[in-house]
Amino acid sequence: MDWQAIDLSVRLSLATTAILLVIAVPLAAWLAHTPRRWPVLIEAVVALPLVLPPTVLGFYVLVALGTRSPIGQWWYELTGKTLAFSFTGLLIASVLYSLPFAVQPLLASFAGLDRRLLDASEVLGRGRVDTLLRVVLPMCRPGLATAAVLTFAHTMGEFGVVLMVGGNIPGETRTVSISIYDSVQAFDYATAARTSLALLAFSLVVLTVTYSLQRRGALTWVRR
Repeated sequence: MDWQAIDLSVRLSLATTAILLVIAVPLAAWLAHTPRRWPVLIEAVVALPLVLPPTVLGFYVLVALGTRSPIGQWWYELTGKTLAFSFTGLLIASVLYSLPFAVQPLLASFAGLDRRLLDASEVLGRGRVDTLLRVVLPMCRPGLATAAVLTFAHTMGEFGVVLMVGGNIPGETRTVSISIYDSVQAFDYATAARTSLALLAFSLVVLTVTYSLQRRGALTWVRR
């Protein structure tokens, strides 16, 4: 197996998960409890990667990170390197592509909270941030764990967006899915089969853990 590609995919998945949890927690909390109607549009934008072809999203991200874009030019002037076809660009694309997998489980958990608990926290003088950290997150641990597991697993299996934005640079942007594709193209079916079997087993474990966390969260609410 291509251990270099596996190591890169694990590092990319860990970094993407860490960044998305920081972004998704306040975003999902706001979407779940805001009384306004227009945030539905934001929720639709967040969920867009679920229905958008990866190549389409990858194309727009590639254009946005290219040297002709303001972001790409700024990064090139700052570091002397391009964002496209780099690990940093790959990380940005992964964060955008996996965003709904982090937000949706948290949104469902936050929406299921008893509003009276939040009101009680406010009556006791707790601010919004304190309420989020001391009340909301401890009660939504299954949703938080599900978001982390799904984000990590989804990033591990990325292909279309990764190929469009990162290309196929060994040690820099070649992930496990691209390594499997390369093995098939080279008619090295034995290597492709071993790597695919490892990803299949990993996906099965992820789904088992995810459903277990969701079931545990549901049972906890029933007991309460």
